[in-house]
Amino acid sequence: MSETHSETVAYVRETMLPPEPPPVAQSGAIKWLRENLFSGPLNILLTLLGVGIVWVIVGTVGPWLSHSVWNAGSMAECRKIIAETWGAEASGACFALIKHRWNQFIFGFYPPELYWRPVLAFGMLFLALAPVLFSESRKARRIVIGLAVALTLIIALSLGAPGWALPGILLAMAAWAALIETRPGWALLASCLYPFAAVWLLWGGTLWLPAMALAGFVLAFLVWRLLARYGMFAFAAAVVAAALWWLLLSEPAAQALAAILPLRLVPVSSDQFGGFVLSITIGVSGIALSLPLGIVLALARRSDLPVVKLLAVMFIEFIRGVPLITLLFVASLLLNYFLPPGTSFDIILRVIIMVTLFAAAYMAEVIRGGLAALPKGQYEAADALGLDYWKAQRLIILPQALKISIPGIVSTFIGMFKDTTLVVFVGLFDPLKAMSDTIRASFEWKGAYWEPYIFVGAIFFILCFGMSRYSMYLERRLKRDHR
Repeated sequence: MSETHSETVAYVRETMLPPEPPPVAQSGAIKWLRENLFSGPLNILLTLLGVGIVWVIVGTVGPWLSHSVWNAGSMAECRKIIAETWGAEASGACFALIKHRWNQFIFGFYPPELYWRPVLAFGMLFLALAPVLFSESRKARRIVIGLAVALTLIIALSLGAPGWALPGILLAMAAWAALIETRPGWALLASCLYPFAAVWLLWGGTLWLPAMALAGFVLAFLVWRLLARYGMFAFAAAVVAAALWWLLLSEPAAQALAAILPLRLVPVSSDQFGGFVLSITIGVSGIALSLPLGIVLALARRSDLPVVKLLAVMFIEFIRGVPLITLLFVASLLLNYFLPPGTSFDIILRVIIMVTLFAAAYMAEVIRGGLAALPKGQYEAADALGLDYWKAQRLIILPQALKISIPGIVSTFIGMFKDTTLVVFVGLFDPLKAMSDTIRASFEWKGAYWEPYIFVGAIFFILCFGMSRYSMYLERRLKRDHR
């Protein structure tokens, strides 16, 4: 700017300002409160309203929790202790119910001498998941494996596991842990075999029945590899071969092998399942099966083949338009009408199938959203590399779509796990309603209402919060494009 122009402009300063001290820095709790809770009139009003609501809740529930009783043999004894300690008008929680009946909330009517089997199955679940969920973090993987092995042994020992079982548990879990650290490929194969071992541990009976079920998958894989050059015909032939094996040959083969080498555990019927053993069994099975089925349905809905797309749309929209409880009633009552006379179809298996189909329909829409969010250039890049459809999906499209869909996928998992409590309507003893009502039906605990729900809700919160935190960890680990 010229000197003449600077003299004619009023706002051009002719002298320098004197130095000023730096502004006062704000940090810590006061800054956080000012920015988040008291940043404006509306925010201040909402903060005061929230504090008032919390004050009312704490003032109401706080004394009830502070007067809780943990050592009593009945509700009458709880009330007597509360009246003697805090006065005749005081009220308090009787958590002695949880102390006395925790095993029923966890295991249902599972035989007490066999509690170690669900504990072992649940501990092995973490070993099966470790090479999948923590493949890139050695520290996290070792922490999970160490806690799983140690807690499984401690809990199994405290629940009265037989002496012959403890060395076997230690040897099997230690060998599996060593396999995860030294042979990751073989560890993934062991993870694929885990569902069959878990079924044997939970339901018992002969080991050859789940082994023959596994043989059906092996036969299907061999048929598919043998006929791989024929495309979809190879897949159809593999499905037919597996179905024929399961329907006609698996049971006679299992009986013949059991007669030669009876590898057998004490059988437990499905009506003895209950509590969190039932919920976790249904929830984990539904999660493991609904994700791959949801991926297939999402790809089918985006297919260029009209018949495939129409069938996928019909299935997804029908399942999403029907409440889960309706599907559970279908599994419980109507499914038997479509089976041959005399067919015994386990009720838990029927529920797992319906829960899986229900979750897969919602999962398909979540994954379809991830597929639609990918830019068109990713598909064009796959075509430019000369990849066929399945290689493009496996190597380029699905990894990115699933990363985008992680929050929705985990949200679907959490919702499905909580929906396992609806099995009460088909006669199964879920931990939230049926098991609580059964325990309160006994005379000594009649009148206990909130305590069972608080205990069950706390366990549900821990499990669902754990899934949510892992999804956030997975999102941070996969956020490679922002590094």
